[in-house]
Amino acid sequence: MTASIYPLATQDSILTVVIDILTTLPYTNNLEFYIVMPVTKTAKRALRGSKNKESVNSLIMTKLEIAIRGARKNKTSQKIISAISLTDRAAKKKVIHKNKAARIKAQLAKLLVKKSESQSSKKNKKTTSRKVAK
Repeated sequence: MTASIYPLATQDSILTVVIDILTTLPYTNNLEFYIVMPVTKTAKRALRGSKNKESVNSLIMTKLEIAIRGARKNKTSQKIISAISLTDRAAKKKVIHKNKAARIKAQLAKLLVKKSESQSSKKNKKTTSRKVAK
C-alpha cells in the first residue's frame, strides 16, 4: 500500500498501516525487529556514526574485491602487490578479519610465486638449450 492510496495520511497513520501490513504476515511475531528507531541522543549519534562507517567500509570492500579480481585475472606483479596492500589496509581498519586478510594474501602470493617460477623456468630452458647446442 502506497501513500497515494491515503492522500491525507500523516506519518502516524502511515506507520499504523505499515504495522497492520506487518502483522498480517505469517512470520512476523516480533515487530520490534522490524521497527527500531533510536530514542536517546547518544543512540541517534551512534546511528549516524554507524551509517558513515558502513559507507566507508563498503567502499573499502568494493575496492578490495575489484583489486583481487584484477590480480587473479591479469596476474601482474603490480596488481598483486596493490591487492595485497589493500588487503592489509582493510585488515588494519578492521573491515575484514586479520585471518581472512592472511588467507587472501597467501593466495595472492601463490600467484606471484607461480609467475616468477614460470619466468625462471623459461630462462633455464634457454640456457640449457645453448649448452646442448655447443
